Amino acid sequence: MFTGVYKDKETSMGLGPKRRDSFYYWVLALGFAAGLIWILLVRTEPISDFEYYHRIATQIANGGQWGDTYTTVGYPIFLAPFYWLLGSSIWVAKALNLVLSTINNMLVLHILEKLGIRNTLRKRIFVLFVLFPMNIYYNSILASEVLFTTLFLLGTYIYLVDTNYKYVSMGVITGLNTMIKPYFPLFSMAIILTDFMWHKELWKSLKSGAVVLLVTGIIIAPWLFRNYKLIGEFTYVSNNGGIVLYINNNTQNKLSGWMLVEDVQNSVVNRSDYRTANPTQKNKMLSRAAKEWILSHPREFVSLGLKRLSKTFIQRGDIDYAFYGSGLSSLLQIFLSLFSELLRMPVFLVGIASIVMHTLIYLFLVVEKRQPKRKSWFTLCSSVDKGSLFLIITFFMFAGVYFITEGQNRYAFPTVLSLTFYAVMGIERVKIMRG
Repeated sequence: MFTGVYKDKETSMGLGPKRRDSFYYWVLALGFAAGLIWILLVRTEPISDFEYYHRIATQIANGGQWGDTYTTVGYPIFLAPFYWLLGSSIWVAKALNLVLSTINNMLVLHILEKLGIRNTLRKRIFVLFVLFPMNIYYNSILASEVLFTTLFLLGTYIYLVDTNYKYVSMGVITGLNTMIKPYFPLFSMAIILTDFMWHKELWKSLKSGAVVLLVTGIIIAPWLFRNYKLIGEFTYVSNNGGIVLYINNNTQNKLSGWMLVEDVQNSVVNRSDYRTANPTQKNKMLSRAAKEWILSHPREFVSLGLKRLSKTFIQRGDIDYAFYGSGLSSLLQIFLSLFSELLRMPVFLVGIASIVMHTLIYLFLVVEKRQPKRKSWFTLCSSVDKGSLFLIITFFMFAGVYFITEGQNRYAFPTVLSLTFYAVMGIERVKIMRG
């Protein structure tokens, strides 16, 4: 679709890098060391959702029930075999996080090599990603985000390579990740949109997406059957989507944060039919009430959605999880939080601005079907390959979900690659414009 201006000669010819610079291996080692040191020195204890994941994983490892239908248990299911083999210790989970983080870094390196950017830019993005604060302190948090991101990055890499049964493999990954985050079938829509924008073949793009969705359905089918046996009617992978939508979209929720469901005016949970309903029926009642409110309060919904995006990408807070139970002094916590924010905030803001700018220009070029002749942002940003386009589309996929449902700092974790990539690329293109 567009011609890349930053491609290496050998990459442009489809040969890929001739030999990987040892620089990347040193950065990988540094990232591993930083994560290990953080785990050993900042001895975080699990809280809230993280304590729940640990408890359910322990329960599964001991032969108990694999959770209920309220929330997804893909992460505890992943932890359980290791707990059964090595013991139900949070240190096992933290060690697994370190392994997964290293895999993430390696996947990002492979993805960057597929994007065809200059090696100097690739190095900057890679260092920024590997040593990004979130990628360090999440090693000590028993959150599902690290595993979820591993599968997401693996799916992204497979999408960018030429391999047999590509979309079948991506369907398997999408199904597994749906067991962690129930909205992840939307990944197939990102594939369809990218394929269509790149290849201009709608029917072929739809077929590829359909394969991903079909395989996803096959992967989650056993769990859906299990939920059906528990509830007695068709039940999706989890039953908390309704309550999340409900408590985040109502007149009483002014700040777009968590609130007690009972505090919603004329709350559904106070109705007699809700009290006697099963979990799936309760989920449907809450979801229906939330959708009715959204349709009748469009302005308020948009306002809350923007606040959710601000909570996810701009406001601070997730690093606090990394200090819970660690015993670190307040002064040291403040210093580490400030250091983290001084890097995270500018990268996220520049990354978002760059993504928005690139998106508008790509859309302009697609609609106008022409290339500007004079040197401008248009000519500089008209360089894109399939991978760069995919990073933009998946970023909007995540942002769209958070806009509608719920915003939290940790939800930004899977978008770090998109934001670091476009932050570096945006700055580079501004430098070229000024030069």
